[in-house]
Amino acid sequence: GALTITVAVMTLGGCTAADRSGGDDGVSIAYEQYELENGLDVILHVDRSDPIAAVAMTFHVGSAREVEGKTGFAHLFEHLFFLDSENLGPGGLDRLMTRVGSSTNGSTSNDRTNYFEVVPTDGLEKTLWAEADKLGFFINTVSESVVAKEKQVVKNEKRQGVDNQPYGHNNYVIDQALYPDGHPYQWQVIGSLADLESAELADVVDFHSRWYGPNNATLVVAGDIDVDQTKAWIERYFAEIPVAPMPDGPAPPEVRLTETVSLFHEDNYARVPMLTMAWPTVPVYHPDQYALDVLAQLLTDGKSTPFYEVLVEEAEVAPAVFAGQRNMELAGRLTLTVRAFAGTDLDDVSAAVDEAFAAFESEGVPAEELERIKAGYETDFYQGLSSVLGKAFQLAQYSIFAGDPGFAATDLERLLVVSEADVMRVYEQYVKDQPHIVTSFVPRGETDLILADAQRAEVVEERIVMGAEAEIGEIARGDALTPSAIDRSVEPPYGEPPALSAPDVWQTALESGVEVFGIEDREVPLVQFELRIKGGQLVEEQGRVGVANLLAESMTAGTANRTPQELEQAIDMLGASINVSAGSQSFSIRGSALARNYPETIALVQEMLLEPRFDEEEFARSKQRVANGLRQRAASPTGVA
Repeated sequence: GALTITVAVMTLGGCTAADRSGGDDGVSIAYEQYELENGLDVILHVDRSDPIAAVAMTFHVGSAREVEGKTGFAHLFEHLFFLDSENLGPGGLDRLMTRVGSSTNGSTSNDRTNYFEVVPTDGLEKTLWAEADKLGFFINTVSESVVAKEKQVVKNEKRQGVDNQPYGHNNYVIDQALYPDGHPYQWQVIGSLADLESAELADVVDFHSRWYGPNNATLVVAGDIDVDQTKAWIERYFAEIPVAPMPDGPAPPEVRLTETVSLFHEDNYARVPMLTMAWPTVPVYHPDQYALDVLAQLLTDGKSTPFYEVLVEEAEVAPAVFAGQRNMELAGRLTLTVRAFAGTDLDDVSAAVDEAFAAFESEGVPAEELERIKAGYETDFYQGLSSVLGKAFQLAQYSIFAGDPGFAATDLERLLVVSEADVMRVYEQYVKDQPHIVTSFVPRGETDLILADAQRAEVVEERIVMGAEAEIGEIARGDALTPSAIDRSVEPPYGEPPALSAPDVWQTALESGVEVFGIEDREVPLVQFELRIKGGQLVEEQGRVGVANLLAESMTAGTANRTPQELEQAIDMLGASINVSAGSQSFSIRGSALARNYPETIALVQEMLLEPRFDEEEFARSKQRVANGLRQRAASPTGVA
């Protein structure tokens, strides 16, 4: 009687159980796209599921449009953009979003910068007014002291997120070696401390004039909107912002390695050695991207993959292996990462990697493994479209980098038609015997663990000196005003109060007394579920702390009738995920599945719950994984605190 089941049934109208093609009938995001006279790309999407609206403004500028010696400007500008504008005032955006009942945030990548809010519909006009104020009525408020203060914020973010983070310099080392001189992916999005320190107001103004015009922006409004009214607001607040004289985008040299480069770094904060291998691949939405995505998962994602079988089970050099594809506008890379157990020689890890690749070549691509990966990808794809903000992001992404906001169907279709031959072809073309970058990151003083013949990487480490930063002093904003045809100093009123239509919750109870609650939704073809049982850490005995967590790990390690590999494969073949966790007061089994596979998925949950395996070997690996995680946490100031 202490167990509750919550089920959220989500299906997409028009997508039948047999529809796996990803074609037009399977997935689409309805939208309307148009362009203002000043070049602002506008995309509108109507979603009546909740009385909210997402506003996402994406600029086609990231670190790739910086120049060497002035890196970190795109990210610095993201910070500055939140601080002030002529009519919002200092900190005005945060105060406005708090009053409206929302939050605001942004992010910067190599190729784009975005800013976004999700607001109740009665705050939509206020939000569009604020976004327009940032776009066209902002730069005059930025002064030398504003730049000086925000430089310190960004520099401290770099110190926390990169310089004082275990393996924080790994991407820098890889990108410096992978990309040729003159390629803008050589430097990191956050930039260097030296470049940030040398940034001046004139640099910021120049960066704004180059890249922050409406003709370099895509504005997406998605949610429970009145389309005509939204268009009128966009015209009112954005149309008079002038076009910017856009320079050409980067034309970088080709990424082509002629030899494998092996580099090492003694990491002050690492507690276990890490081996990383990176191969240059293809830009985003290149036809080969999809087979490479599948390849990365076939190599490492799951207990039935060659890398798990060789490195984790046979060689026992690491608790896990990760591979992933990162495809950007100008180039891409496939990366393989192994955080080994403490004291493990990375030459032994490298030898195991070679064995795993040999096993992959020998076994090829089993048909059931290919289907397993595709089912999981389909689930992840739909989950990315399950919120108004997720759809807003995707519409902007597709519009800027695929040239078509309606690229979703093609995007999914390209993955679902990947064949075994496609996977082996991209493996031969981009990975097998191809030059690549290898990094050995080892704890300070443990250079005996690095790969043989590795060369020391050039990493700039800041000397930590108390009081080294100059006092910023009083912050004085600029006060020049930009002319406008309308009075922008008056904040728009609230719209009609949104009417919340709470979802119908059905309720029942099983004969055993288990309570069941559910909600039905028609947005995406997924089912999400959770079983919660009272317990967890509160029922552990002193001296046995962590047992609940180990029990949670054991529940996914097979059943009485299935080995750990067989259970994992059965779950993945359904496009499902089943996660078990122990909290302070409860024990939860939660997951999701493609709607057509929900009955089979919940049957597996029942099997896991009532017929556990308690596999001795998997239990030993679980303890080893937890111990390795605790060792790594010891290097985290936050974890220690």
